[in-house]
Amino acid sequence: MTVLKSVGALGMVGAVGGLLAGALAVPTVGGAGLTAKLLASTFTDLPPAPREEPLSQVTRLLDKEGKVFAQFYTANRTQVALAKVAPAMREAIVAIEDARFYEHGGLDVRGTLRALITNSQAGGIRQGGSSLTQQLVKNILVENAQSADERDRARAQSLGRKITELRYALALEEKYRKDEILERYLNIAYFGAGAHGVEAAAQRFFATTAARLTLTQAATLAGAVRAPYTTDPSLGRKHQAKLKERRDLVLDRMAGLGMITAAEAAAGKRAGLGIELAPQPGGCAQSEYPYYCMYVQRELLTSPAFGNTPAERQSRMARGGLTIRTALAPKAQRAAERAIRARVDAEDTEVAAEAMVEPGTGKIRAMAASKRFGTNPGGRDNGPGTTFNLPADVAHGGGMGFQAGSTFKVFTLATALEQGWRFGQGFQTPGALVPAHGYRDCRGNAVNAPGARVYNASGEGRGGPHSLETGTWKSVNIFYMMLEQKVGLCNVVKTAQALGVTRADGTALREVPTFTLGVNEMDPVTVAAAFAAFGARGLYCKPQAILEISGDGGRTAVPPSCEQALEKRVADAVTYVLRGVFGQGTMKGQSIGRPAAGKTGTNNGYTSAWFAGYTPDLAAAVSVGDIRGSYRYPLTGVRIGDAYYGSVQGASLPGPIWVSSMEAALRNRPATGFVYPDMSRFGGGYTPGLKEMLAAERKAARDRLPRGERKRWKRGGQHRKNHKIRWKRHHQR
Repeated sequence: MTVLKSVGALGMVGAVGGLLAGALAVPTVGGAGLTAKLLASTFTDLPPAPREEPLSQVTRLLDKEGKVFAQFYTANRTQVALAKVAPAMREAIVAIEDARFYEHGGLDVRGTLRALITNSQAGGIRQGGSSLTQQLVKNILVENAQSADERDRARAQSLGRKITELRYALALEEKYRKDEILERYLNIAYFGAGAHGVEAAAQRFFATTAARLTLTQAATLAGAVRAPYTTDPSLGRKHQAKLKERRDLVLDRMAGLGMITAAEAAAGKRAGLGIELAPQPGGCAQSEYPYYCMYVQRELLTSPAFGNTPAERQSRMARGGLTIRTALAPKAQRAAERAIRARVDAEDTEVAAEAMVEPGTGKIRAMAASKRFGTNPGGRDNGPGTTFNLPADVAHGGGMGFQAGSTFKVFTLATALEQGWRFGQGFQTPGALVPAHGYRDCRGNAVNAPGARVYNASGEGRGGPHSLETGTWKSVNIFYMMLEQKVGLCNVVKTAQALGVTRADGTALREVPTFTLGVNEMDPVTVAAAFAAFGARGLYCKPQAILEISGDGGRTAVPPSCEQALEKRVADAVTYVLRGVFGQGTMKGQSIGRPAAGKTGTNNGYTSAWFAGYTPDLAAAVSVGDIRGSYRYPLTGVRIGDAYYGSVQGASLPGPIWVSSMEAALRNRPATGFVYPDMSRFGGGYTPGLKEMLAAERKAARDRLPRGERKRWKRGGQHRKNHKIRWKRHHQR
């Protein structure tokens, strides 16, 4: 039946015209009643169809293998085409909600008149007579509402609202075909248990899809639409009993309309509900990888690929319906989590966090922390949970970060090599240093600290002659303070900035003499990305979690954001020095079984500890500090996990976490070698007294050995020399 026929039928109801006039009170109607002519004009002079905003849907995050690891939504909904809805579901919803749907033109005259007369006589709304199209209109108006008042008006049980609904329904019938209306209704309707739309309902109620719904399942969902709150199966047995009553009513109605046989209806009614309430977790707290989820969520709100303005991005996130492909690598993620859990307990106030970044792309492969993401029992400040994104900066939900310590020495090292310093080049260092002169920030201001005295950290070197290598391997504070003075504080700051270094709290870097000692608070993602640039031969890539955004009928790829921050040869030279940290420096005795380079970071006073390192394939940074405040609670005399630490240094806890996680993340992956440095440019340096000091140290160490081991020591020295020659020849071929 067309819209005009529906209106015509409504116009020929003279027998009940007077009664209908009282029921259809509209502003243009006086006390004398509603004539057939006026009634017809009310429903022929139609407004435009109601504006339809995109429906709120679920946004899903996928890892690099295409598996969903998180989802968030305002409404748990996934839109589907009518062709992907089981025929039984289509028939069931029509049977119980609007049996004459395919016959009328949006206004079921018989049903509407019956309801209006009953309601008029009762003095209020007592009987429903809405067609599916009218119900669609109501849902559209509720979905479009911008406030609670607007939603209340859209649901109001008033005849005025009913007239508006009828007029919009007729307009929709002129705009869409019947199947299009049915598809829209099935996607917008609320079925209960937090499920909006038939696809989400099928998944929530039966752990299936709309396309695979059986007859009894379809009848159950169709029965839930009329009163989704009183038939919500997640609320207990009483609600499930009411849902079964509604399901059986639907089956009887389908049999009465000839859609199914009486035997099919009887068989369906004998069956149980078969509810399998599949969990539909929403939000990052319920994600398998909550820290990564939180990072992505914050990134979406700042990414131009997600919208041109913050308001547009916020609105798009609220509407959802997107598929976000991320760079998360499950193998690396699990490796980081296991390495941390093996050494740090969630209940510890000391926290460990790690981020893994791929050199040459900036893809964040993992983000892990020792604490579970979420609030603590009883609202306690300290416990096994945290709501801070510990591996990230404040902009991505993180905290203030921890001082990065001696990991920052690499920026001074890179600056020196760029300025022409050579391997072996160095100078004499005192046992203590007062930075009273020679330090200027990038504004040209003197930032000397004549009242401060700097010492070498315990176990990380002493005064005497040091070269670029020994000063790095032993992490000698005074050597690096003096080197920073020689190459220029501002130049070191600029090197760090070119490698993406920013403070975790988003404020300006502290350009002070101890910059090279890592006094700035950092986060693991930022530090890992900076070190990844060395693994990529100086190519710095901004950390990237989101690779592609799909939805709204389109797909947007998010390309890497990279630039050559350092000369390739300078980066190669930095790597050459940092490789020695494992063989001869603070990480001696620890290895991942393949070429690697890195730097420990231990702060004065042991307020925090770090290790950052890389291969050509993967970089990672690990931080450890007390979540209650690193200055008030230094890492001395502490029990972390199952171990006691007199003091936590970069090599004692962050280093082993890094080694375990990198070893597992790269397992079964062919090792990639580094590029050997240009010795014509970087070789040939000299430090007065260094050769003699090293020879004396070796002799002293050899003399402390039993006689039998001295011969092995000598053979080992020749073996190391031969290995170095072979390594050089291999990389020069």
